[in-house]
Amino acid sequence: MDARDRDEEGRARSARPRDGLGRPLPYGAPGVERQPEGVVRSPQETRREAQRLLDAGMPFHAHEVFEDAWKSGPEEAAPLWRALAQLAVGLTHAARGNAVGGARLLLRGAAGVEGLDGGPYGVDVPGLVRWARELAGRVEQGGPAVDAAREAPRLGGGLQ
Repeated sequence: MDARDRDEEGRARSARPRDGLGRPLPYGAPGVERQPEGVVRSPQETRREAQRLLDAGMPFHAHEVFEDAWKSGPEEAAPLWRALAQLAVGLTHAARGNAVGGARLLLRGAAGVEGLDGGPYGVDVPGLVRWARELAGRVEQGGPAVDAAREAPRLGGGLQ
């Protein structure tokens, strides 16, 4: 018998609890409640929920919110949500101490949002690009440990 947790379709789904950065914890340990998958939100609700999670130091969970928007929203919005998910995962890796992966994903996400016209859904594109490149540079240089809540980006749109 397969010891991995599976969903109804047989896909692997870990039921282990996770910490705020999405790292698996031992079964039975208290963890952070996971984001439900497949939630359809408006762009404003997506931005608001993701910002709440980023501010709480939970970029892994914010990435899941962006991923839902990317997969359930209109095709023309997918590049925005995909790039924002990459930024959130980049912050996750940086906060976990993975400098190489963190910097790469931060720079990939910055390149993804930079190519978007204007600020879709009120997202502060220039601000996010600056934030991501600055953080990637610090992480690559071996700067101090990244605190995900303190380093959380501001998505824009008057949410601050």
